[in-house]
Amino acid sequence: MKNYKSIDLFAGIGGIRLGFERAFGENISTNFVSEWDVNAQKTYRANFKDKFDIAGDITHIDENKVPEFDICLAGFPCQAFSLAGARKGFDDDYKGMSRGTLFSDIVRICDKHNPKVIFCENVKGLEIHDKKKTYQIIKKALEQTGRYGYKVFEKVLNSKDFGVPQNRERIYIVAFRNDIAPKEFNFPFPTDSTKTIQHIIESETVSVKYYLSTTYINTLKAHKARHEAKGNGFGYEIRSMDGIAGAIVCGGMGRERNLIIDDRLTDFTPVTHIKGEVNREGIRKMTPREWARLQGFPEDYKLPVADVHLYKQFGNSVTVNVIEEIAKKIKEVLVKVEEQEKSLKSEILLVNQNAMIREVV
Repeated sequence: MKNYKSIDLFAGIGGIRLGFERAFGENISTNFVSEWDVNAQKTYRANFKDKFDIAGDITHIDENKVPEFDICLAGFPCQAFSLAGARKGFDDDYKGMSRGTLFSDIVRICDKHNPKVIFCENVKGLEIHDKKKTYQIIKKALEQTGRYGYKVFEKVLNSKDFGVPQNRERIYIVAFRNDIAPKEFNFPFPTDSTKTIQHIIESETVSVKYYLSTTYINTLKAHKARHEAKGNGFGYEIRSMDGIAGAIVCGGMGRERNLIIDDRLTDFTPVTHIKGEVNREGIRKMTPREWARLQGFPEDYKLPVADVHLYKQFGNSVTVNVIEEIAKKIKEVLVKVEEQEKSLKSEILLVNQNAMIREVV
């Protein structure tokens, strides 16, 4: 199989790249990475030893200076399209930038380089945002990108069906360049829906710092009661060890909606400043390592930055298991294309040989 060059845009901490590397093995190599968050860059560098620097803000990247590539990986910002957010889409403004229009930078770079495949991931809400107009804009843009244009396939998949106990629905977009595009693209079927929270919990007792204080628990209870009185479903949630987690997100309630009861703690002496005392009910947050497992990251994945950054990074990341299974399907298409190209070359060679023989005769 050929060696495919890939670029990693809006790279985060490399979850999409990791899934493709699992699927393609030695047949894929990354030659360009863009990520603007400094702490995400630190985590990325700790886990991927590239010989080039991580490029920052994608809006400042000259597409002419991006090396040639075959596969574009892009988990472009999802906040603008999230069902949990304001859902402003292409009108969303964040620190002077429109997160929705950052998609246009993917198009700009791919329009220059004509890669074989463009792969994108985003929140499920993208599919229905603005009465489906937003997704149609994205799809049409991809169809008209580059010299050939692209055939676009999309599907919403849930992480809980791929070996991790997390209810996380995301839309996955796979665009093949028209000259190699298959008639149909089959997204993967579920591989493992049996995992529960028990499978990702730390084997040893975790630090007391992850256990909630009595004061904080009372605050969460009061917050939930206020919302329940209004008929809302917001508020903290304690998950069963035999169940699955809700979608982990980068915001504060991402942790509070995935609390668990772990009664292994014996020393309740606080190691950080808290109000009240450490609760005796065993209520705690999941650790960053447990969140890493919820996203399918391997045990040897390094966590070099503070917890507050790690929660944000894993909440913003992708489920590696899902990416890997989709990447395997993409690989199948590319292998078939290679076989067709080899067959065509063989036929051409045979025709030329026969022509030479006739000339000699």
